[in-house]
Amino acid sequence: MTNIMALWPAVYIAMLAAFTGYVVISRVPVILHTPLMSGSNFIHGIVLVGAMVALGLATTPLEQAIGFVAVILGAANVTGGYVVTERILQMFDRSGKKPGKRSLK
Repeated sequence: MTNIMALWPAVYIAMLAAFTGYVVISRVPVILHTPLMSGSNFIHGIVLVGAMVALGLATTPLEQAIGFVAVILGAANVTGGYVVTERILQMFDRSGKKPGKRSLK
């Protein structure tokens, strides 16, 4: 029963973080979306490193499974964020090149 009681503060913090994130993101102007996304990719990289450390310190199979899922989701989040940021920046490229085609300079 004490394990379940120890879970409630973590659930409360996760819910509070989700609500705060929603409120903050909903008030961001469209013009600032790309720079903020680039900065959040940096933060997600730090979160990914933390997930890898947590996975390395995991001792029980449940901790290892949760750590593995955290690493996979964190890596997908970082990769997707950089892909979306690159595509958004290509929309504002004035050189006339089509998105997705890169030159070998």
